[in-house]
Amino acid sequence: MCLILFQYQNHPHYKFVLAANRDEAYNRPTAKASYWEDEPNILAGRDLEQMGTWLGITREGRFSALTNYRHPDHMRPSKISRGEIVTNFLKGQESTATYLEKLSSQKEDYVGFNVLIGQPDELMYYNNIEDRKTVIEPGVHGLSNHFLNTPWPKVEIGKRNMQEYLSNNNIVDPNELFTILANSEQAREESLPDTGIGLDLEKKLSPLFINLPDYGTRCSTVLTIDQNNQVLFKERTYKAGKFVDEVTYEFQIGSK
Repeated sequence: MCLILFQYQNHPHYKFVLAANRDEAYNRPTAKASYWEDEPNILAGRDLEQMGTWLGITREGRFSALTNYRHPDHMRPSKISRGEIVTNFLKGQESTATYLEKLSSQKEDYVGFNVLIGQPDELMYYNNIEDRKTVIEPGVHGLSNHFLNTPWPKVEIGKRNMQEYLSNNNIVDPNELFTILANSEQAREESLPDTGIGLDLEKKLSPLFINLPDYGTRCSTVLTIDQNNQVLFKERTYKAGKFVDEVTYEFQIGSK
C-alpha cells in the first residue's frame, strides 16, 4: 500500500472505515481480492510474485495493512518479503501485542515498513524504523510512505476529505470514498517531502492516485466495519490508470 486513510472508533455507525490505494509496478503479477484457496479464512488481494498481501481481513475480524517506508536506504530487496508481515498475522492466532513483539525482534529482516494491525476493537501501529508500537487513538488517521500521520500533502488532503465526508454522513457510500482516492492532482513543489528520490519524482508520486508509464495505483480498497461487526469490503482494480474491475464482499465477523 502507498496510502491508507482510516477512521477508527469515532463514528456513530462504524467502528472502522478505511480507504486505501496500493501503488505498484504494472508488471508485478497480482490477484484481485478474494478468499484464498489455501487460506479460505483470509480475504485479501495477493502479490503473486511473493504470495503475500498488502491488506486483508479474516472472518474473525483480524485485520492488517502495510506500506513501505520510502528512503534510498530501504529500496533494496528485503531478506523476507514485507507481504509476509500482513499474511502471517492474518493466518495466526497470536494477540496483536504478542505479534508485534515478535515482529520487533525480527525488524532487521525487512527493509522499511509501516503496519496497521489488530481487530475492530483493538488497533495498533508499528514501523521498524523507530521500532515503536502505538495504540491507535479514536479519530481519522493517514499513512503513506513515512510514519503515521506524517503531514505529506496526499495524507493531509485525504484525511481532510475523509473527515469532512464522515462528519456529514451516518451511512458510508463507498463510491464517495473511491472518489477521494481517485484524486490525481500533484502537490505544489514547496509542500513536497524530501525522501531522497529527487524533486521531479517526488512530484509525480505526490497525488493520492498515481498514474505513471510503468508504475501507479493498481487498486483501491474501501473497508467498513459497523457497530454490529458487519463488514463491507470493496476493491477496484486499475491498469495504467483505467478502471478494470470491482469486487464486493460482505460478512458478519464471527459467523461461519
